[in-house]
Amino acid sequence: MIVVHLCLFEILWRAVQAIHPDCAIITQLIQEQEICVQTKNRETKNQTQQTGCGTDWDGIRCWHTANAGQFINVSCTEVFQHFSNNQGFIYRNCTSNGWTDPYPSYAEACAVEDVSESNTVTAYFSTLKQLYTTGYATSLISLITAVIIFTCFRKFHCTRNYIHINLFVSFILRASAVFIKDAVLFSDETQDHCLMSTATCKTAVAFFQFCILTNYFWLLVEGMYLQTLLAFTFVSQRKYFWWYILIGWGVPSVVLIIWVLTRQFYDNRGCWDDTDNMYIWWIIKGPITASLFANIIIFLNVIRILVQKLKSPGVGSCDTGHYMRLAKSTLFLIPLFGMHYTVFAFLPENTGEVVRFFIELGLGSFQGFVVALLYCFLNAEVQAELKRRLLKWKTQTHLSPSKKHRATVTQISMHEVDGVHVNNGSITSV
Repeated sequence: MIVVHLCLFEILWRAVQAIHPDCAIITQLIQEQEICVQTKNRETKNQTQQTGCGTDWDGIRCWHTANAGQFINVSCTEVFQHFSNNQGFIYRNCTSNGWTDPYPSYAEACAVEDVSESNTVTAYFSTLKQLYTTGYATSLISLITAVIIFTCFRKFHCTRNYIHINLFVSFILRASAVFIKDAVLFSDETQDHCLMSTATCKTAVAFFQFCILTNYFWLLVEGMYLQTLLAFTFVSQRKYFWWYILIGWGVPSVVLIIWVLTRQFYDNRGCWDDTDNMYIWWIIKGPITASLFANIIIFLNVIRILVQKLKSPGVGSCDTGHYMRLAKSTLFLIPLFGMHYTVFAFLPENTGEVVRFFIELGLGSFQGFVVALLYCFLNAEVQAELKRRLLKWKTQTHLSPSKKHRATVTQISMHEVDGVHVNNGSITSV
């Protein structure tokens, strides 16, 4: 009997583990079991059940007290409604020897779908995982390369590139956090991550949330910086840089500390990777949504400023070209500002999960690569500097000490042929 329940529970878990990352169904079963066990313990303690059958948990649902000879039927538990619309019934008889086994079986009465029917969904999420793993790995390599370029070449040491470097670092942390979270929560397939509640997994999830926050806020900083360049002609960029640092790293740190303390004292369940308590989840989601909303306003304001400057009669041809380049760059920055995330920002977490996962994990994983491409590899100034350094390296390699020595000997030989002989440092005509 217990083996049958465990097998059925495994079928349910396999069918939902790839669909809902918050493990809501597993949590529901655990909560129902806890309530049932508590009721049974109270009955035992108070000795209210002298005859008949006491409260019993059969592995799927709770059967409450009944008198001997009583015939009990219950509808399919809400868990099965995620897989079937069949409102079947399961029956148990209370005898003088206790409860009989449930009949018919849960799988038969509730028409639970076979695991094979979820293979398509499982294959989709497996493909999605391969996609975002490839995307984050590509972003990680390109971003680290871009940071090295901006750091090693002194020509690129300026406020603008310092902001870019911090944005790159936030994307690097975000990609690393995804790999760390997957490694901690899903490395052992035999272990149910919904039931994990260790300091390691909580730390991994907290680090993941911090990286997500910093990434969104540094996207906000990039938008603020672009607006500052357009709105204020003469402004000390260094003056605002430390404010940008405070926004990009300080605000996410404060938000994370509040979230961690709230989870620790008010909702310390599992690995903190669920969103069941929306009040607590909005501690994270609220600032992210606010940063997206602020970036939308900044983006529209940037477009307005560019249009005004391009229509200004006092703008020369050189200025027009400059503003046109800024306008083109602004259009490229639509995905950078996170506009595609606003589609789901104000919707419930389980709305359009397939599309949401594809946008946030599939396409979002390549966002770091796109940022490195736009701000570094396709930057004309960076390309010119790299070409100049490459040409200088080739020239130095061509004129290495050994080659210089051979060139000197060749020149001396040519002088001797022309009638000039060098003897102990003095020149003598032949």
